[in-house]
Amino acid sequence: MDANEFRSRYAAGERSFQNVDLRDADLRDADLRDADLRGADLMGADLRNADLSDANLRDAKLIGADLSKADLIIATLSNADLRDANLKDANLIGSKLGVANLRYANLNGANLSGAELSCADMSHSSLMIAYLSGANLIKANLSDADLTGANLSITNMIGVNLTNANLSGVNLSGANLIEANLTQAKLNGANLGRSNLAYAKLTAAILKNADLSDANLAGTDLTNVQLDSTKLEGTILEVTSLNLVE
Repeated sequence: MDANEFRSRYAAGERSFQNVDLRDADLRDADLRDADLRGADLMGADLRNADLSDANLRDAKLIGADLSKADLIIATLSNADLRDANLKDANLIGSKLGVANLRYANLNGANLSGAELSCADMSHSSLMIAYLSGANLIKANLSDADLTGANLSITNMIGVNLTNANLSGVNLSGANLIEANLTQAKLNGANLGRSNLAYAKLTAAILKNADLSDANLAGTDLTNVQLDSTKLEGTILEVTSLNLVE
């Protein structure tokens, strides 16, 4: 099906397009609200500024698709393949991205407030100044991701993998990071006030000028962590391994 036929059928009231082949389709600015695109092939599709709010894209193939500034409010993208996709400045409030593949995706400036991202693979992705407050990132893989300046306040990040991630200037205040892996993570100037890092792994992490005020580090592994000029007022420091580096 080509893009023109697809647009026409949608405009005529059709909403069910399961497993449709729309590879490399030009769907810029398209109104696709509530569309059922489960299993659709949208590899390389141009969906800039498209309205996909409440659309069902479960299991869809969106490798290399351009979804910059697209509206994906409460859209379902569970198990979707979004490798190398461009989601810059996209609106993903309340979207469902559990188990989605977002490796190397561009999510810079995206709004993921309240999004479901549990077990999603976001390794090597870019989330600079993205907004993820209140999102669910339980056991998500964010290793080698760039989250510089992102807002992750009050997120649920139990068991998240942030190995070697760049979290410089990130807001993680009130975040739940129990058993998170932050090995070699860069947390320069990060706000971790009131966060829960119990039993987290911070081996060789850099926390220079970070704020850990009132954070819970009970059982946290701080081997070779760098805490130069770090705020620790009210921090619970019942650690299992402690070997600080200045």
